[in-house]
Amino acid sequence: MDVFDRNINIDALFKFSQISRSTQLHLKNVYSSLAACMLVAAAGSYVHVVTRLFQGGLLSALGSLAMIVWLGMTPHSPESERKRMAILAGFAFLTGLGLGPTLDFVIAVNPSIIITAFMGTSVIFICFTLSALYAKRRSYLFLGGTLMSALSLLLLLSLFNIFLGSVVLFKANMYVGLLIMCGFVLFDTQLIIEKAENGDKDYVWHCVELFLDFVAIFRKLMVILAMNDKDKKKEKK
Repeated sequence: MDVFDRNINIDALFKFSQISRSTQLHLKNVYSSLAACMLVAAAGSYVHVVTRLFQGGLLSALGSLAMIVWLGMTPHSPESERKRMAILAGFAFLTGLGLGPTLDFVIAVNPSIIITAFMGTSVIFICFTLSALYAKRRSYLFLGGTLMSALSLLLLLSLFNIFLGSVVLFKANMYVGLLIMCGFVLFDTQLIIEKAENGDKDYVWHCVELFLDFVAIFRKLMVILAMNDKDKKKEKK
């Protein structure tokens, strides 16, 4: 039998039988909002890196925190939908602005790293998202406790390394943190599906969860690539 004579049903690749129709529509809203957040965050980063009208730093971090608290305190309803989308846009802009210092560091090393890191983050995010969508429902929810414990431990090590100043520990933090955030893409995607199946259709807040995962992966991947590039340049000298 010639395998090349077989017909491939492309549409079947995008059918998720274990996910209800209403949840699939909910996920479309989530990922549409996520795409919009990416554009707004890119605008925030552009303002810092190119225009210098505003600078990312402590104020942008506090501003994004205030926005996320405001969003969490604003109930999900048809009447508040536009307001919550505006808050989401403000949060995304300030988050992009907050990426500015990291972008400055990467540009000083090699500007092309930014494109490489974004493409790499997109591939990682899409692959892990599809893994969560195609996998059996709730099969990755057991990761929640392990991921939170690992993240807490990583935070403690980061605080400890402030006083120690170990480059090796910092690099390990970046690599392990990247692995943990990949796990969160699996966990958060399946958790969003379960919430939607149980009636929670707050796509704005669900978008925030995935947006934070994407930004964290992007930031860590940029730093890892920049550090590796610097090490290569040192070896050539």
